Amino acid sequence: MKKLLTILALAGFMTFGLNNVVMAQDATETTEQEQVAATDQVAAPEATTNMDVEEEVVKTKSFHQVLKDKFIEGGAGFMTPILIVLILGLALIIERIIYLNLSTTDTNKLLKGIEEALAKGDIGGAKELCRNTRGPVASVFYQGLDRYNEGIESIEKAVVSYGGVQTARLESNMSWIGFFIAVAPSLGFLGTVVGMVQAFDDIEKAGDISPTIVAGGMKVALITTVTGLIVAIILQVFYSYLVSKIDSLTTSMEDATITYMDIIVASHRNK
Repeated sequence: MKKLLTILALAGFMTFGLNNVVMAQDATETTEQEQVAATDQVAAPEATTNMDVEEEVVKTKSFHQVLKDKFIEGGAGFMTPILIVLILGLALIIERIIYLNLSTTDTNKLLKGIEEALAKGDIGGAKELCRNTRGPVASVFYQGLDRYNEGIESIEKAVVSYGGVQTARLESNMSWIGFFIAVAPSLGFLGTVVGMVQAFDDIEKAGDISPTIVAGGMKVALITTVTGLIVAIILQVFYSYLVSKIDSLTTSMEDATITYMDIIVASHRNK
């Protein structure tokens, strides 16, 4: 009986001891895993921080710096003429926009003032009104009033002739803007062709068709074409606006001229 109790006691002690050892090992492994996880958590923010810093460095690269890098990659020899075309084209566009906006006239108000002055027989007042009003319409009307005493035919001839002069002034420099629109892509294509030739020269010197050499050469070569097309698109948008503005002013001038001649004829009849 005592032996049985002793055996049972030893078995229970051994079982309890093994459980404690297993639990201790599990606790040790858990602690090690927690330490590893904590280390990973500490390292992960550091890696994330490093990646964020790199991304911030990439993101903080200004648009001006990107343009500068592409300008250098495309080659100053071909990118500079395209840039000059853009600057000259925009300069002419700004000049035309200012000129055309200053040429806009309230024709209804001007015609009403001329009609009232002629109804009073005040030719000088009508001429003064035209002189103080800016725009091609007022200039055309002034030329007609300047020949008021020479007859209807003389007035009409003066109005038509000077109207053609004013229309030509409205269209001044438009041909140069059209030239810049055409030449910008041409310069880009020229740079691309030259860049492709240089790329093939590099392939010939390397003695092997390496994808890196081919892709790098084509990338640099195509930058000039992309730049030329972008410049042409920018100038074309403004050119279309200017053309529509000129058409609007020309139509307004023609309509106002018809009404103006009716006023002149009526004034001559009432003399």
